[in-house]
Amino acid sequence: MKTNETMRCAIYTRVSDEQGLEKDFNSLHAQYDAAEAYVRSQVHAGWQLLPDKYDDGGFSGGTTDRPALQRCLDDVRAGRIDVIVVYKVDRLTRSLADFAKLVDLFDKHDVSFASVTQPFNTTTSLGRLTLNVLLSFAQFEREIASERIRDKVAASKRKGIWVGGPIALGYKTRNKKISVYEPEAEQVRMLFKKYLELGTIRRLMAYLIKRGLMAQRKILPSGKTRGAFPCTRSGLGYLLRNRLYLGEVVFNGETFKGPQEPIIGRKLFNAVQTRLDKQRVGRCKCLPPTRLA
Repeated sequence: MKTNETMRCAIYTRVSDEQGLEKDFNSLHAQYDAAEAYVRSQVHAGWQLLPDKYDDGGFSGGTTDRPALQRCLDDVRAGRIDVIVVYKVDRLTRSLADFAKLVDLFDKHDVSFASVTQPFNTTTSLGRLTLNVLLSFAQFEREIASERIRDKVAASKRKGIWVGGPIALGYKTRNKKISVYEPEAEQVRMLFKKYLELGTIRRLMAYLIKRGLMAQRKILPSGKTRGAFPCTRSGLGYLLRNRLYLGEVVFNGETFKGPQEPIIGRKLFNAVQTRLDKQRVGRCKCLPPTRLA
């Protein structure tokens, strides 16, 4: 670190959640105040706080694509900053790979990095090693947490517990439980039967569009509305393949009994699958041969 001269210090703050940012004193303010006090404690070393603030509210630490951070890095490249001060290392980044890139950038422009709550100094090899170990454990902890979530979802689905997600046409949710929504369920049955009658998804699309058939409009918890049939080849194909209508749930290629009542009988569902499979084989046979170079 530079000595016997003024060290221009920039404080960077970040929170992942936007909740609470509207308050007069929020987490960003708390981080800034702690970092400001730390800079003042280093006045004897020539540290001087820059007036510019670099605050990212509501941005994940898993990426460096954050407006305030990018503005700070631009100032580093322009030679306007000597020290970057953060409350904790993970405020700057939660990614070991991103941290390595940032340290290289700081070294290139002779910029140091300081954490208020962790005594790290990136100008030394020991300081870099300590930070790398810390971020490695942080990354390991995130991966373990992700695995736990995936395992919990899988276990819940195996037990037939609804774990959330988009609700298929014909169902509704209440108190985290999924049940048949009969007005739409009848429309789903009509789609399956009409597909077998007409023979192709293209004809089914034309039938729906010509008659202006629409599913009953729903207001989702997010405030968005849903209401039209998925009148596209892929949308109707997905609906006709959806094993949710058999009272089942598919997860990672495995099929489990779901918490919902079936809407379609197995005989009708299997007949539709057979017809869809024949259509797919027929389309493949019609494709022109590939010309080899």
